[in-house]
Amino acid sequence: MKKLIALVLCAALLVTGLVGLSSGHAQAATQLSRGSVNGDVWDLQFRLKALGSYTQPLDGKFGAGTEKAVRAFQRSYGLAADGVVGPDTWAALKKYTLNQYEMDIMAKTIHSEARGESYAGQVAVGAVVMNRIQSDQFPDTIREVVFQSRAFTAVDDGQYWLTPNRSAYLAALDAVRGWDPTYNSLYYFNPDTATSDWIWSRPQTVKIGKHIYAR
Repeated sequence: MKKLIALVLCAALLVTGLVGLSSGHAQAATQLSRGSVNGDVWDLQFRLKALGSYTQPLDGKFGAGTEKAVRAFQRSYGLAADGVVGPDTWAALKKYTLNQYEMDIMAKTIHSEARGESYAGQVAVGAVVMNRIQSDQFPDTIREVVFQSRAFTAVDDGQYWLTPNRSAYLAALDAVRGWDPTYNSLYYFNPDTATSDWIWSRPQTVKIGKHIYAR
């Protein structure tokens, strides 16, 4: 099932201009409830499907299935489970999920930083990205996190722009769903190539493949 959902999400990422999400500069999302029909519903459904809580087709129509998934998400994150997607629910969705455009950023980051690593090593890179989004020490969006100055070597040397493979999208999906092999790490580095004394001072949590993870 996970592989099927990943294929659906990957296919959606190839559809440009579907709901205006390709640029990453969409306007603030509207309040949504049963009966809403617009691009923000499509965005909502994509996020919930990435989490595995919405299993119906992405159709941009806020029906019973979407409402059920919203209520489940709200309960999971300590929100009033009213089935209405207002400012608080949108804030939680944007903190703990990714939209179509952002999932592509995640897959590119994983592929460029961890291709050749084990699958767990690929998920670990995605987990660090999610941990940074959720941390007060870093920006609040994946674009700002990934493109923060000198944050990721693959961005600096251009490898970020390589085309991600299917494994990268699957790893992105697992990272968004909360698999964190790094134990809440915010950093990782290759001990064979690291030149920063500061990174060695961070409390280390685990070594996966060539990367040491740290808080």
